[in-house]
Amino acid sequence: MNITDVRVRKVAKEGKMKAVVSITIDDEFVVHDIKVIEGEKGLFIAMPSRKAADGEYRDIAHPINSTTRDRIQTLILDKYQEVMNETDAQEEAAEE
Repeated sequence: MNITDVRVRKVAKEGKMKAVVSITIDDEFVVHDIKVIEGEKGLFIAMPSRKAADGEYRDIAHPINSTTRDRIQTLILDKYQEVMNETDAQEEAAEE
């Protein structure tokens, strides 16, 4: 399985959620609404979920093992940092 595209949309409002991400797998399958969250120990991802009748949130799509989750999280967070660095550079250039 190869992640062939990562698209990051920054969240404008203040809060723990920093971005919403979509990934493409093998140029054939897309997973939307992966969230980049700022937690006590740094950034992490939350897979897309929905609220069940009992009030619990359940992931709609998720990796089956921790190795795959770690690989997806690393790719997403690297891309998020890249987008944030580009945004910072653009803001600095606009101020000049």
